[in-house]
Amino acid sequence: MDHQQQQLFSLCSVPYVFNIKKHFFVSLFSLSLLIFSTLVIFNLVGSSSSLEPLLRFGLLSPSSQNSTKDCDYSKGRWVRRTSSSSLIYGEECRFLDSGFRCRKNGRKDSDYLNWRWQPHGCDLPRFNASDFLERSRNGRIVFVGDSIGRNQWESLMCMLSQAVPNKSEIYEVYGSPITKHKGFLSMRFPQQNLTVEYHRTPFLVVIGRPPEHSPQEIKTTVRVDEFNWQSKRWVDSDVLVFNSGHWWNEEKTVLAGTYFEEGRKVNKTMGAMEAFGKSLRTWKSWVLQRLDPDKSYVFFRSYSPVHYRNGTWNLGGLCDAETGPETDKRRMEPDAAHNRYIYEAIEEMKYQHSKVKFLNITYLTEFRKDGHPSRYREGGTPVDAPQDCSHWCLPGVPDTWNEILYAQLLSMNYRTKFNLQDQEMDQKQVQREGITKHRLV
Repeated sequence: MDHQQQQLFSLCSVPYVFNIKKHFFVSLFSLSLLIFSTLVIFNLVGSSSSLEPLLRFGLLSPSSQNSTKDCDYSKGRWVRRTSSSSLIYGEECRFLDSGFRCRKNGRKDSDYLNWRWQPHGCDLPRFNASDFLERSRNGRIVFVGDSIGRNQWESLMCMLSQAVPNKSEIYEVYGSPITKHKGFLSMRFPQQNLTVEYHRTPFLVVIGRPPEHSPQEIKTTVRVDEFNWQSKRWVDSDVLVFNSGHWWNEEKTVLAGTYFEEGRKVNKTMGAMEAFGKSLRTWKSWVLQRLDPDKSYVFFRSYSPVHYRNGTWNLGGLCDAETGPETDKRRMEPDAAHNRYIYEAIEEMKYQHSKVKFLNITYLTEFRKDGHPSRYREGGTPVDAPQDCSHWCLPGVPDTWNEILYAQLLSMNYRTKFNLQDQEMDQKQVQREGITKHRLV
């Protein structure tokens, strides 16, 4: 037997093969243990902020946690801006209600403008107004809810308008002035054939007269099982942002003579939060029955915190002394009960309409006790009027809500349906031209 044959024989021997198998299975076991340990750590850590040890030891690459699709933008911290020039717009934006121009209304401090939201473990994509407008071409972006929703709508109008060289070409479709006293506004961006709309419907469901022969104390009713009649206007929207919550309390309902009605019967024992849950079921049914899941991107924004100190809004509550974000988390309010109802409704929908999302802004907003108009309200407001610690100065906190809205739309590869059809037609045209050119050659 020559030397080469001896080598071959020794490689094929049982001890040698066994040795290879042993090392192979040990390596496989070690790899499996590493993967299992990583998964356990992922389950134990509740937030992306706890991923830092994994990054430090090389178990995750930085790029994997910076993915737009995987980022939880609702958790993070407020950090100072590098410069005031990073503000997207200023109070001169002509789409702002006068009540939100806090500096113009006499507010001297400006530090509330010097903060940006930094999510844990990832970054918010830079807001690109030109890109947002292009993705929304031939579409409709619609805000539905209470006056805090109008706050967010005005913010988005100012943010988008920065990409329009001639801002005077943006106009209100029905010629209405921008004022908080108007319940429906539709602004058109003619270059993109886009409308950005606000529909004031604080309860989302129908508010009407009580049934005949109702007790005298029942002045109006909220019909929790009947969706708002204006909803026919919203059916073909491309992006819908709902909000509700600030009117769902005993003070603005039962104590004001507004009771809850279901099945054409008034239920005087139904509380505000129970009624809110029932109204969300009505909202959910409407979304699933009336909206095209291939076309409509639907968001329900979480509850926007208020910051009245030393009293409620009508009993001397104040916030005008606040000049910076909250630094003591012990002073922050727990998550609003409304959010659990909203979240559960959306979870029940996700398999039937995958483009329905929870726009969670409550935690980040709870820090910003400094961002309200407080006593710096529009001209003509009585000196002894309650301070406004529920709405927001603009520019301000709602800009961050819209940055998160934009980020979530990017994560879903948002484009309007007509926009996608135009793209497909362009691609087909290119293909046809390529085929023709090939034949000519």
